[in-house]
Amino acid sequence: MKNNFHSLTLLFILFYSVNLLAQQDDSKSEIHKLLFSIPDISVTKIDTDSNFKEAFEIFVTQPLDHLNPNNGPKFTQRVYLHHVDFNKPMVMENDGYEINSTRSTELAHILKCNELIVEHRYFGESKPDSNIWEYLNTAQAAADHNRIVEIFKNIYKGKWISTGISKGGQTTVFFKYYYPNAVDVWVPYVAPLNLEQEDSRVHSFLENVGPEECRKKIENFQKALLEKRDEILPLLENYMKENNYTFPLGLEKTFEYSVLEYSFSFWQWGNQKCTDIPNAVCSPEELFKHLYTASPFDYFDGKSMSFYEPFFYQAYTEIGYYNYETSDFSNLLESVNDEYASNIYFAPQNIDLSYNKKLMQNINDYIFNHGNNMLYIYGENDPWSATSVNIGPNTNAVKMIKKDGDHKTRIKSFDDEEKEKIYSTLEKWLDVKIER
Repeated sequence: MKNNFHSLTLLFILFYSVNLLAQQDDSKSEIHKLLFSIPDISVTKIDTDSNFKEAFEIFVTQPLDHLNPNNGPKFTQRVYLHHVDFNKPMVMENDGYEINSTRSTELAHILKCNELIVEHRYFGESKPDSNIWEYLNTAQAAADHNRIVEIFKNIYKGKWISTGISKGGQTTVFFKYYYPNAVDVWVPYVAPLNLEQEDSRVHSFLENVGPEECRKKIENFQKALLEKRDEILPLLENYMKENNYTFPLGLEKTFEYSVLEYSFSFWQWGNQKCTDIPNAVCSPEELFKHLYTASPFDYFDGKSMSFYEPFFYQAYTEIGYYNYETSDFSNLLESVNDEYASNIYFAPQNIDLSYNKKLMQNINDYIFNHGNNMLYIYGENDPWSATSVNIGPNTNAVKMIKKDGDHKTRIKSFDDEEKEKIYSTLEKWLDVKIER
């Protein structure tokens, strides 16, 4: 009798468990069930806003080396899926860095459609166990994105759009180069295409951007900072302690680099007006406050430098960056002695940083001659526009430049006539109707 009782108890527990699992599965939505059926991914349902019906945090198992997918090391890449409707388009944002669950794309809101936000390899939760730098390159990242498209195209069979902002915009351009037919439309925002390890076109841009009076005021402000260094350095040291910053470059070099960065930062972000720039007669406190407001020192903090280390590895081996022309300040600089002050200090040290100039030239040539269905968004005053993508006469690409725009330029930044051109272009390429 005791054995029979135990058997009946086990049968009851088994029946109850199976029934409970069935009920739980029945409570899942169709998209939730489909996601759970996909191999090599893990899925967690998360909260979402009213623009989407459901949202999920997903980790996709990726090979670190797509040329050796079966035998090499793996890593998991974080993706956020925001679902609206299987029949709507899918916007995939190829982020250049790490992502969070609140991130959303302008295009998904314009199109009222689904979106995938994809974290870049070697950032956030998408880091391999160790930084094997050789696998952090444009080809491997593009292969990550192509695999994600292949996985989710089994569910979302409509039109696909690849997009990204800044480094994510670069990533979108590179994705087009490596996998030209992966999606239907490509929308890079404020994306540079640098052709040198430190692209000199930035210097010419900064010498001509905006009104001459404003450029002169910026230069005079930078000189005033350097002239009053003995009074400003103690302010910087206190500021560093108050904010728990560490400056791996050292206090004086950090100060000089911040002064040199100021002009780029001023035009890139557009957060300050020319009328906001202090005159040379202002106190050291006023000069310093404006400097850290317009060109924050957290950029030079040890934590920030560690976070951006993968980016600077990419910059100095493939995607390029910029340096600082010092000729206007040569007699005022003490820690920076080069004619062009390099940012290579931010890249990983004691490793090979040979720059693949031929790759960027090949991408530039391909995009110029074959970059169809590409819509570019730029801000006129953004220094990254100095190395913006050039579109060729044999493509249908569209390049939109917002007058007086900066690095924050988005589709919503344009006036109604310009927006109409953007909307009509997207409607034509995607075969959809956009609500005005």
